Amino acid sequence: MTGTCADGRDRRSVVKHEAITEAALRVFLREGYARASVDAIAADAGVSKRTIYNHFDDKRDLFLRIVSQSSATLAADHAVIAARHLREAEDAREALVGFGDEWLSPRGRRADHTALVRLLIGEAAHFPDAARAWSDSGSELVVQDLAAHLRALADRGLLEIEEGGEETAAGHYLALVRTQANGRSFFGALPLPEEERVAMVRSGVDAFLRIHGPGRG
Repeated sequence: MTGTCADGRDRRSVVKHEAITEAALRVFLREGYARASVDAIAADAGVSKRTIYNHFDDKRDLFLRIVSQSSATLAADHAVIAARHLREAEDAREALVGFGDEWLSPRGRRADHTALVRLLIGEAAHFPDAARAWSDSGSELVVQDLAAHLRALADRGLLEIEEGGEETAAGHYLALVRTQANGRSFFGALPLPEEERVAMVRSGVDAFLRIHGPGRG
């Protein structure tokens, strides 16, 4: 018996699907979207081209699925880290620094996803659907999750954020903390010394608190 997964899918089909997506990610990152071929992906996955087309419509569909899956995984990672530092926070600065430190550390960032983002930057102009998939499955969820935590901190008097302004505040945090690190490391392509990363997080959080700290409004 081949067995089935909890959702009723054939286990062998699931294993092949995962092998294809993992191989496709490797090939896309190595060759770029335009140069990557279904033949190369099939060879890397150890399956036939027909098997790939049994799971995906075409190379475009496969790439979009990979972008969505990688972005969703990153958003889930973010949610775990955010909850760990922000859910029961009693001091806003300490919590926001701790969150930023872990999120931007090597253990909090997926190297394959940051490499995929670099690829997307080059493809976005002529493949906008991929950029939308990245946003819808990942970055927008990250903003919404962070916004919810910031709203909760504001409701407890630890931040000052006007009603309905939590997504704007989340954008401020991301711009002041994450964007600096992404820019200096070119989305993970270049090493970012730990002391520099630590300093960026603290200066970014302090700037954020000058906008949204208690009594600042």
